[in-house]
Amino acid sequence: MTEQARTLGHVVSLWRYPVKSMIGEELNASEVTERGLLGDRAYALLDPTTGKIVSAKNPGKWARMFDFRARFVEAPKPEGQMPQVIVTCPDGTMVESGSPDVDRVLSKALGRAVRFVTTAPDSPRYEEYWPDIEGLSHREKVTEEAMPPRTFFDLATLHLLTTATLAKLQELNPEGRFETRRFRPNVVVRAAEQARGFVEDTWIGKSVQIGDHTRVTFTGPCIRCVMTTLPQGDLPQDGSILRTAAKHHGVSVGVYASIARGGLVRRGDPVSISGM
Repeated sequence: MTEQARTLGHVVSLWRYPVKSMIGEELNASEVTERGLLGDRAYALLDPTTGKIVSAKNPGKWARMFDFRARFVEAPKPEGQMPQVIVTCPDGTMVESGSPDVDRVLSKALGRAVRFVTTAPDSPRYEEYWPDIEGLSHREKVTEEAMPPRTFFDLATLHLLTTATLAKLQELNPEGRFETRRFRPNVVVRAAEQARGFVEDTWIGKSVQIGDHTRVTFTGPCIRCVMTTLPQGDLPQDGSILRTAAKHHGVSVGVYASIARGGLVRRGDPVSISGM
């Protein structure tokens, strides 16, 4: 870090989600590549009746996705194919992604036909339900949304969130539980002690270094959706989570980033910026 660099905070947790819309894994360290944390959104389920990627953004069909957990059978490596994953279903049944029974087991658990897919379509799409909340682009409507070509990401390969933002939302709505799990970030940063409020807003358009090597550029706010309101584990369903973000912060929580230079990122690493 140069003399002109300023520390914005430190990494307090890292998360990857091997299968889109399933509960993922908390990590102590991860390689970061041009596609984000290594192994993030490596796989997905496909709805064979529509050809669309399964997403909890349409809970009318896929709300139970948050009852499934996915973990890699071994740590992914930057070279070579992604390892298989083990999916744990709501009833405790476990199935490996390479099993010939994976589609049958997951379809039975979801009550809808699905296919486990390892390669994204050229032009992947998903369905998104917009609840009746003031400030959303649509209300009480299901839309069809495009994803980046040949990926299982919604918009960007990396999502960062600060503890300052979570604290601010909690202050605005003390009855809600604004926990990291609701927002599914990849990198959570404890902002510098003096930082308050939605501090990552000021990072948009800037490039920062995480740890010794990784450099990312913040590209824009992360607009939230109905997924933040869904129950998972001991978190209850709570529409006030999204209403708070819509009322006080333009529906955004956290920021998206692109990868300028990859490398190893670890819990505790400093997040620093030059020229501020």
